[in-house]
Amino acid sequence: MDKRKIILSALGVVLVIAAIFGAKLIIDSNVKEKPPVAKTVKSVFVDTVENTTVPIVVPANGNITALHRLELFAEVQGIFRYSSKDFRPGQKFQKGQVLLSIDSEEYKASVQSAKSDLYNNITSIMPDLRLDYPEAFKKWEAYLNKFDMAKSVPALPETATQQEQYFITGRGIVSAYYNVKNLEERLAKYTIIAPYNGILTEALVNKGTLIRPGQKLGEYIDPSVYELEVSIAKKFSDVLEIGKSVNLQNLERTKTYTGTVSRINGKVNQETQSIKVFIKVENSDLSEGMYLEAKLDAKEKENAIEIPRELLVERTKVYVVKDSTLNLVDINPVYFTNNTVVIKGLEDGTQILSANVPGAYSGMLVKIEGQKDLLKKEQS
Repeated sequence: MDKRKIILSALGVVLVIAAIFGAKLIIDSNVKEKPPVAKTVKSVFVDTVENTTVPIVVPANGNITALHRLELFAEVQGIFRYSSKDFRPGQKFQKGQVLLSIDSEEYKASVQSAKSDLYNNITSIMPDLRLDYPEAFKKWEAYLNKFDMAKSVPALPETATQQEQYFITGRGIVSAYYNVKNLEERLAKYTIIAPYNGILTEALVNKGTLIRPGQKLGEYIDPSVYELEVSIAKKFSDVLEIGKSVNLQNLERTKTYTGTVSRINGKVNQETQSIKVFIKVENSDLSEGMYLEAKLDAKEKENAIEIPRELLVERTKVYVVKDSTLNLVDINPVYFTNNTVVIKGLEDGTQILSANVPGAYSGMLVKIEGQKDLLKKEQS
């Protein structure tokens, strides 16, 4: 039995050793050799740097408003009786036509009464003038001869001496004259005349309406001249000039217009550090409230180029190609727009990436596929 146990134990040890070697052989047979890593070289497009003078164009936008605007308010009370045309929004009027007339018959009677009193006062002093101031009699006689009750009262004759002035003033002629002029000025407020060719954009009353003092009646504009108010950064204020030409576009960018800088506000907005610039534009296709985009030529940067913003790395670096290798170099960005940036710091002849390369890094091997303009996308 002892001999049998020894033999079985020896066989068990042999089997374990054989299993270990067999397993090792199986594992070694399944190990695959790693293939050598192939270095990939990406194809890139580049553009050759040519530094030039780049104009800085400042974009701005806003709604245009009529340069000549008249808000119609009543200063007197009465019934709206007459208008040269229908008093409705969109109605055009010519210069001198009646926009709106308020019934003034009652007030006109009081004006005529005051004129009559003035005429009678002057008539009453004529005998005394003939006796005491014969040299002044003729001019006052001529004044009475041209006095027309249907017309505005003419200016009083000038007094030649201080005594004559005392005499005229003491008889109440001067006070009666200015009383009539005051009434005439108020009578004129019953009729609103178009000061220029224009269009009614707002009408708040109709014929027959009782109008009260201070009531707004409507709004009248000149549709031929407009003004665009835009805000630009304070740093460009010193290069903007009154009279400078500005290119304008509508919202759809289907039409272009030309305007001129008419005014520049001297006050800086403390929150935005911007100033307001007013651009005058004349065009029959424009309408009140229309949205326009302006491009202001602010200044020029010498020895610079303009590239897409997407090519910037960390806002101050770009990739260039040198000896088939990407290199990350520092540049100086001088002006940003929505899609582009003007940079300085690259030498003429430098080959700069003209399109982004996924996974790019400094030292990456690349193959130049061809030339491609930096701003080809933006221009198209």
